[in-house]
Amino acid sequence: MAAAKSKKLRWQLVAVIYVTSLFYFLFQGGKTAFMLYMILNLLLVYLVLGRWSGINRVTGSRTYTVPSANALEQSLSAGSSLDVTLSMKIPGYYPLPYVIVRDQMQRHNGQKLAFESSFVPNWKRSGQVVYQTPPLQRGEYRFTHTQCMSYDVFGLFEHSGQFGTETIFNVLPQTVPLRQWNGIQRGIRGPYSHAIASRSAKETTQINGVREYLYGDRLSRVHWNATAKTGEWKSKAFERESLPRTIVILDRYAGGYAMELATRFELAVSAAASLLENGLKDDTAMGLLSIGDKLTMISPKSGIEQRNIMMKHLTFVDADAVRPLYSSLQQADTILEPGSFAVVITPDTGADVIRSMEWLSRKGMTPCLLHISSAVDKLSGNTSWKNVMRERGWPVFEIRQLQELPTVLEGSGIA
Repeated sequence: MAAAKSKKLRWQLVAVIYVTSLFYFLFQGGKTAFMLYMILNLLLVYLVLGRWSGINRVTGSRTYTVPSANALEQSLSAGSSLDVTLSMKIPGYYPLPYVIVRDQMQRHNGQKLAFESSFVPNWKRSGQVVYQTPPLQRGEYRFTHTQCMSYDVFGLFEHSGQFGTETIFNVLPQTVPLRQWNGIQRGIRGPYSHAIASRSAKETTQINGVREYLYGDRLSRVHWNATAKTGEWKSKAFERESLPRTIVILDRYAGGYAMELATRFELAVSAAASLLENGLKDDTAMGLLSIGDKLTMISPKSGIEQRNIMMKHLTFVDADAVRPLYSSLQQADTILEPGSFAVVITPDTGADVIRSMEWLSRKGMTPCLLHISSAVDKLSGNTSWKNVMRERGWPVFEIRQLQELPTVLEGSGIA
């Protein structure tokens, strides 16, 4: 509204100047008045022709790449940036001194990121703009239409156009590769894990997909349909019993994360994503219990589809639980299966977390704690409650940064 009013005032100003010069020419006459009148006529023609500059019919395309990713891996994780390239073509012949380009990206929570650049069109009336986004948080993002604007040489009147379609992409939680599960496996099997090592290598009868044929595979394992389709030997992949059905429990109670809510909760989400991704990579049946404003339970399974479902949930999850961990667990009383292994990811400390672990143990589950530590919370560094948990046979792991997770899970980080 304000822009339209401003544009109207500018045209009124041009009209006043033109009428003034016309009267000056009619009543004063002479070469000077004639020259002034002709110059104003030419300028008026130039300003009017700007409406047909062609920028309102601008066409273009947007492409983006992940600078840190290789050609085969283009997935986006939290903390990644995008290199965005905008290529534009403006039809017509009207001279354009420069073009301002405005692009906008919107996150699923309404947060907007605006980018502005400019270019001088070449003799083909085309140009290109490249910019890089700041590191992105996890979530869903969408690019809206790209707006192109140009002004006359006096900067009086704006002409604009837009191109492009809405583009949507997701930024997944940040993960770290986990080399080994030594610490967790020792926590599951107890100190006599060597006594069941052979049994843990067995496979179930549940087919989990197709893998490359390995020399020595029995003919009964050959996947004949996949072999016929690909022309290469393929074998059936079965779900392994190396770990029991594992459930990752994510604490979403905002009060537990204290003053470092954003940082610590993101760490908790990233740790959960890393555990789930690594477990599914090893054909472990993984599940997720996430209790916030709504209860979300993804039953333990293995496979790519299971990974996608859980990663999609973790992409949008917020710390919106209205109750602490213990009360939240009681909401899931009927859906937690006895005999499962539970990895609890929480900032909870002291008697509160011990009560939660006791409740899981009474449910017939084997609990394990991944504590999201804090330099601000004094109880985080207190070892008394950790000693109580260790005495009861519940493994405790503690991290303050995501990069610590691989080392901690190898066993050296047990509290």
